[in-house]
Amino acid sequence: MPGVLWAPAVLALALVVLPVLGLLTRVDPARLPGLLLSPAALDALWLSVVTGLISTALSLVIGGPLALVLARSRMRAVRVVRAFVLLPLVLPPVVGGLALLYLLGRTGPLGQFLDAAGLRLPYTTAAVVLAQTFVAMPFLVVGLEGALRTAGGRYEQVAATLGAGPWLTFRRVTVPLVLPALGSGLVLTFARALGEFGATITFAGSLQGTTRTLPLAIYNTAQSDVDAAVAMSLLLVVVAVVVIAVARPKAVEGRW
Repeated sequence: MPGVLWAPAVLALALVVLPVLGLLTRVDPARLPGLLLSPAALDALWLSVVTGLISTALSLVIGGPLALVLARSRMRAVRVVRAFVLLPLVLPPVVGGLALLYLLGRTGPLGQFLDAAGLRLPYTTAAVVLAQTFVAMPFLVVGLEGALRTAGGRYEQVAATLGAGPWLTFRRVTVPLVLPALGSGLVLTFARALGEFGATITFAGSLQGTTRTLPLAIYNTAQSDVDAAVAMSLLLVVVAVVVIAVARPKAVEGRW
């Protein structure tokens, strides 16, 4: 590697790491355990983890097939579909929350039917899951589609010539080929769902124990107790680092 690249690489690392380390200088170490173990912090963490896991599972169930369709389909409309799939990656999360609210709210096109059936999504835990899935699922779709395109279809074609049906080929050939990318995508999807803020607060609100995830709790607490907000921020950083540093290498190697 050219030595000249070390300087910008170190600068990039510092830009990411130093602000996080700066949080440690703001909080009083003596108060840190009490702040981290407060009921508000633990409730928010638990809600974030549970909804994040559900959002990741939902992304797998509906995003996995979508990635396969995008990778294998030859229709011209695939480019347009892919652009819409990638849209949550570039849109401000608040815009996504507004879109969900005006679609599924009581006066929205679909929300009216849900309301007539006695179902209400906005400002519920289900709304948190939908908001997280909307924002995080593209990470899984993009990773899987890239892996499928890189792997190509030759192994699937060979399996078909040997008499394997589409479902058997999918289970025994396609899935093992993309397993590392699938694991990596799931980890990144969960990490993104864990840190989701804008779409959640817009579509689900901030109700403790119901919709107030850890990012929302940090924002809410910062208005009155900065030390507590910083402590929650450190908690979120630690959880995210553990998920990415521990789970992602195993997922990439296919050992999960």
